[in-house]
Amino acid sequence: MYEAVFLAQISEEQGDFTISDAIEAICTKLVRRHPHVFDKKAGEASPSSQEVVERWEVLKARERAADGKPAKAKVKVKTTLSGIPKSLPSLLRAYEISSRAAAVGFEWERATDVITKIEEEVAEVRHEVETGATGDLSRAEEEMGDLFFAMANLSRKLGIEPEAALRRANEKFTSRFDAMERTFVGRGQTLSAASLDEMEAEWERVKAALS
Repeated sequence: MYEAVFLAQISEEQGDFTISDAIEAICTKLVRRHPHVFDKKAGEASPSSQEVVERWEVLKARERAADGKPAKAKVKVKTTLSGIPKSLPSLLRAYEISSRAAAVGFEWERATDVITKIEEEVAEVRHEVETGATGDLSRAEEEMGDLFFAMANLSRKLGIEPEAALRRANEKFTSRFDAMERTFVGRGQTLSAASLDEMEAEWERVKAALS
C-alpha cells in the first residue's frame, strides 16, 4: 500500500497523474466490467457464474480491441491472447487461452462437439503410440498436448475449473492407493511383491468401500 501511494506521489509531482486519477480509473473499470452488478435492470435475472466469466472476457476483448493500434513495422500489436502469463500452470493457461478465444466467437457450439474433438485427439495419440518410430515420441507428445488442450476447452465449456478438477482427482487416487497399500502392508506384503491381478482386485475393493 505504501509503495502504491509513494509511486502515485512521484507521478503527481512529475505531472503524470494523481492518486485520485488512479482510483477513478479503477472504479470506472470495475463498473464497466461488472454490468450485472452496477447496471442491472429491474426484473433482470442474475447471470450464472459461468455467464459472468464469459461476459468478463467479452468486455476485456472489446477493451483490448479498442486499445489496439494499426500494425506497423516493429510495433507490438495487442492481440486477444496478449498478456496471458506464461508462468501459469499449463492446464490453467490453456483454460484462459480458450476463454479469450471463445469471447470473440472462436468457440464450439456445444459441449458434445468438444467431446468429439477429444475422441479424435485420443485416436491420434493411439495411432502415434501404435505406429510411431521406436524411441521417438515427439509426435505422440504433440498429440498429447492437443488432447490436453481439448480437455481444458471441455472444462471451460462445462464451467469446470480444470486445475481444481485435476486436484480432486489426484487426491482421490492418492486416498485409494494409500488404502490399498495399507491393506497389503497389514498382510505383511509389499506392493512390489504383489501381482498386478492382486493389486487390481484390492483396488476395486477399496473403490467400492470409499465410494
